[in-house]
Amino acid sequence: MDDEMDDESVVGMEASNPGAPPPERHLAPGHAFEAFDWKVVTEDGADWVMEMEITPRVVNSLGALQGGLLATLIDSVGGMALLDGGLTGPRHVTSELQVSFLAAAKVGPVRAVAHILHRGGKSAVVRVDVRDVGADDLFVATGTLRFALMSGGAGGSADPAG
Repeated sequence: MDDEMDDESVVGMEASNPGAPPPERHLAPGHAFEAFDWKVVTEDGADWVMEMEITPRVVNSLGALQGGLLATLIDSVGGMALLDGGLTGPRHVTSELQVSFLAAAKVGPVRAVAHILHRGGKSAVVRVDVRDVGADDLFVATGTLRFALMSGGAGGSADPAG
C-alpha cells in the first residue's frame, strides 16, 4: 500500500493525510503495479472503489484476469479503504487474506468495492467485492482482509491478535 494517487488514477496508491506531509515512499521503476491499468471511482455506500482494465498483461492462458493479480487488487483496495477512511497514526499491514473466486473476469473493467467492517485499536477488517462491469456486473470474487495496525511506523511491531 505504499503509493500515490490522484482523482483519475492510482499512480502509486498513497492516500493523503490532511495536515501532514506525505511520507517519502515511491515504487521502484518497473514495479509490478505498472501492469495494472486502474483508476479510482466512486460508488454510494462504499469506503473505497477502484476499477481495473483487463489487458493482455494481466490475464492467464484462458483469457481471464489472473487469480493472483485479482488477489493483489483485493489487497490493495482493502488497504486503500483504510487510508482513505482516515486511518491515521499506526501503519497497517495485511495479516490475513481470504479470497473466494466465483467466476472468471474476462471482459472488464473489474470493479473492486471495499467496505470497512471493523476498525479497532490493533486490527481492522475489510471486505472487498469484485465484479466484472463489462459482463453485466458478473460477481467474480470476494475477499476478507484483516489488517494488523502497527505502532511506531513501518518498523514497529504488529500484534495480529488485536
